[in-house]
Amino acid sequence: MPSGKRLDLLNPTPFDWDDADLALGLARTYRWGGHSAWPLPLSVAQHSLTVLQLRRMASAAQLDPVTELRELLHDAEEGLLGFDCISVLKPFLGEAFRELTRRLEHAVFLGYGLPAWTPSQYLAHKRADRLAAASEAVHAVGWSPEEVRRTLKIRIRPLTEDPLQPVYGGTPWEPWPPGLAAERFLTEMARLKQCIG
Repeated sequence: MPSGKRLDLLNPTPFDWDDADLALGLARTYRWGGHSAWPLPLSVAQHSLTVLQLRRMASAAQLDPVTELRELLHDAEEGLLGFDCISVLKPFLGEAFRELTRRLEHAVFLGYGLPAWTPSQYLAHKRADRLAAASEAVHAVGWSPEEVRRTLKIRIRPLTEDPLQPVYGGTPWEPWPPGLAAERFLTEMARLKQCIG
């Protein structure tokens, strides 16, 4: 890892990376197979911030910091692995790949003291995650809403407004450079950890 720590992908522990390693890994791991309608692809770090913001927007009450940190870190294993597998390939990679990602996710949840999802929490998370995916497909990758419905089987209507634009400014839906994505992810992560104490 950039910090000098060593991550054993087959036997990960929570001590194998630091926060900056994780943020940079997520900022350099791209969604949609790296394809983009923009000059840069969309990072998992930016996607993670989008999902967190969507969960905040959908909740009637303010989310607690542990729930927010779990949302932010929901794809953390992809940053450690350096690979965001596109959905259609996952069945072909089989149980061994699922076990690998489960081990990484377990190490992340253990390292950051995150509880497992309850069924209702996971359902709320998946709504936000799928809404983010549908909206990214249209605005970041260049798909039509019909392609989202037909190919991704997502019936949620893609957003028009970028939920991150009011927070960070800039051009709506534009993928951020890796350095900026890592910085923004790390800042939010540090803020939430401080709130948790």
